Amino acid sequence: MTARALVLDFGRIGRDDVALVGGKNASLGEMYQHLSEAGVRVPGGFAITAEAYRHVLDAAGAVPALESVFADFDPDDVTQLAERAARARQIVYDAGLPDDLVAEIRTAYRALRERYGDDLRLAVRSSATAEDLPDASFAGQHETFLDVAGEEELLDAVRKCFASIFTDRGVHYRHRQGYGQLEVALSVGVMKMVRSDLASSGVMFTLDTESGFRDVVFVTGSYGLGEYVVQGSVDPDEFYVHKPTYQAGYRAVLRRRLGQKAIRLVTAGASGTRDESVPEPERRRFCLADGEVLELAGAAVAIERYYGQPMDIEWAKDGVDGLTYIVQARPETATSQAPVTTLRRYVVDAHGESIVAGRAVGDHIAIGPARVITDTSHLSEFRPGEVLVSETTTPDWEPVMKTAAAVVTDRGGRTCHAAIVARELGLPAVVGTDVGTGTIKDGDLVSVSCAEGETGHVYRGEVTYHVDELDLSDMLRPRTKIMLNLGNPALAFHTALLPNDGVGLARMEFIISESVKAHPLALLHPDRIADPGERAEVAELVSGHADGAAFFVERLSEGVGTIAAAFYPKPVVVRMSDFKTNEYAGLLGGSAFEPHEDNPMLGFRGASRYAHPAYEEGFELECRAMRRVREEMGLTNVILMLPFVRRLEEADLVLARMAQHGLERGRDGLEIYAMCEIPNNVVLVDQFAARFDGFSIGSNDLTQLTLGVDRDSGIVAFDYDERDPGVKRMIQLAVEGCRRHGIHSGICGQAPSDYPDMAEFLVEIGIDSMSLNPDSILRTTRAVLDLEERLQQAW
Repeated sequence: MTARALVLDFGRIGRDDVALVGGKNASLGEMYQHLSEAGVRVPGGFAITAEAYRHVLDAAGAVPALESVFADFDPDDVTQLAERAARARQIVYDAGLPDDLVAEIRTAYRALRERYGDDLRLAVRSSATAEDLPDASFAGQHETFLDVAGEEELLDAVRKCFASIFTDRGVHYRHRQGYGQLEVALSVGVMKMVRSDLASSGVMFTLDTESGFRDVVFVTGSYGLGEYVVQGSVDPDEFYVHKPTYQAGYRAVLRRRLGQKAIRLVTAGASGTRDESVPEPERRRFCLADGEVLELAGAAVAIERYYGQPMDIEWAKDGVDGLTYIVQARPETATSQAPVTTLRRYVVDAHGESIVAGRAVGDHIAIGPARVITDTSHLSEFRPGEVLVSETTTPDWEPVMKTAAAVVTDRGGRTCHAAIVARELGLPAVVGTDVGTGTIKDGDLVSVSCAEGETGHVYRGEVTYHVDELDLSDMLRPRTKIMLNLGNPALAFHTALLPNDGVGLARMEFIISESVKAHPLALLHPDRIADPGERAEVAELVSGHADGAAFFVERLSEGVGTIAAAFYPKPVVVRMSDFKTNEYAGLLGGSAFEPHEDNPMLGFRGASRYAHPAYEEGFELECRAMRRVREEMGLTNVILMLPFVRRLEEADLVLARMAQHGLERGRDGLEIYAMCEIPNNVVLVDQFAARFDGFSIGSNDLTQLTLGVDRDSGIVAFDYDERDPGVKRMIQLAVEGCRRHGIHSGICGQAPSDYPDMAEFLVEIGIDSMSLNPDSILRTTRAVLDLEERLQQAW
């Protein structure tokens, strides 16, 4: 027996030892040995090997009994699954531990205690030999025991871990993945426990879990032990870090979202663990400081680089020493394996009432009758094709999840158990709805839509939708740059997968209205807001920030930064705010700072506001946010654009004011464009071109002002036509002026999307780029390719 490897220190195992110590332990050993110098901190420990597990079964003669348990077995029968798995677990636990194995465990434990001290607490974790493989993540199928103290508790925890190889979920998952029930062995990892019960823990991925976008680290976290983040019992905090700029030396969180974090799981001595309510002030704070997020992102980047593939990583912060640790790393096995040559895009055409909403998982749509299940005793009632509605899910729910049309949960974030399994199964899921089980009724026909950004909806009845499908493997790029119009950061990572040459129009006002919500001057001067309710809302918004200015700069920079990161290093043209006065007044607190105008379309908008005393403080905040995007985040692909520049003197004044705020044209490669949407921009194109690096033709306003037609008026809509010869002549003159001065010419109106002849005209006059809405980019790209080929043949 001495020739068997029963217990091995982490320093003696690595990723080639999966058959001996399982995927989890093999990965921990590999990182412990090879990644410490790269900033990956792994707790010390040892592995009780798969040979030890087999030794346990052999010594007790337990194999025939287990074979009998799984003879003539139907794992899809939920009742039979529970009964057989329970019998198997009892057989393994009752087998005990042979004396030689006990002796080796005691020796390894004492060595670990000498290293960490007599008050050492342990985490005892299962690690299956078929776990964390590239084609199957067995994560969560077996048990973990925390806060284990002393030799006797350790030995009992090892027996329980070995027995947990036959959890209901583990048995069913092996069946689904095609493994025999006795084919997989179990190793046990014993490691210093990271006291995250006194701090925080969570999961991070080296890609965006919804879109598959690979240039970010996605970190989730909550207070207490990590099980609740994985299970989905809490709505965690979320953070993104952009890998290319991080690797270039920039240190900034790209984007963050505050989770509710209502409860945490903490240790409770011999009784195991218990729930604890999180006090309101802690809920309103992030569970990690920016420096800790960035340290974790650095570890994630190092792990991904070492393993050469996207990774799913568990982390924990120790509340005693204040350090963050990596406690597990495995290949990401769902999003990263999706095919990349075919792009499928679900588009909702019409829908009924939104019953509940939450975090969208995936980008699919599914329709079916709802089945509300509140605990595992009712799982047998579930029927294939139904929409599973529950408070949360655990691995025990997987047998029914694989037959569901979609999943809806009350609790959880995008890295919870329900989300992970839904991705693996290709199901749409809406998690963290809060009220799903109390609002959706059994038998209701519902549509689950995850095709509308990061918010998922459960609609009453059947939605109508269509699917756009594109083979990307051999799609050529036209000479004319085809760019995108985008304002919603939540759609950026998905939209970046479309064939594109960057973003020709990123609408700042969308980000302000959706992410900031308040008028910038209301954030700076809340005392001027007359309505007490609005003042209270503003105070609520900025809580957790130094002041209203810091809140505005953070929210706006993270929104713009997310779009810029999604398309990096392609150009992203960000238009400075172009609200009209009535739209500004509609922001929280805005009515206190905006005048009434009878025709705001032609009033106090665009560049005229930026250096005006009535808004110059707001423009300074916009500039501070854009400096943060370029200088702190490192997203120098951002080009800034000024809208509605009426006069040359106005252009000079605003450019000078931008330079005062640190955004000087040409410094650090900064390019500044202007919208070409006023006839004066065309009449004086040579003078305007000398002041800017490019023109983006806003065909909507240019048509309005050339033809004298209010584009918001339905009465004279028959006179509004971008294809009018006068409008087309204006566009041609603008493009020719740009070419004379060697600056960029583009168009960001809807005309080339709506009218093929307009796209042909733009190609013929040699415009450099067209910026289109995402829903028309594929159609227009094909049309432009055909046009350019015909023109080439004609020439």
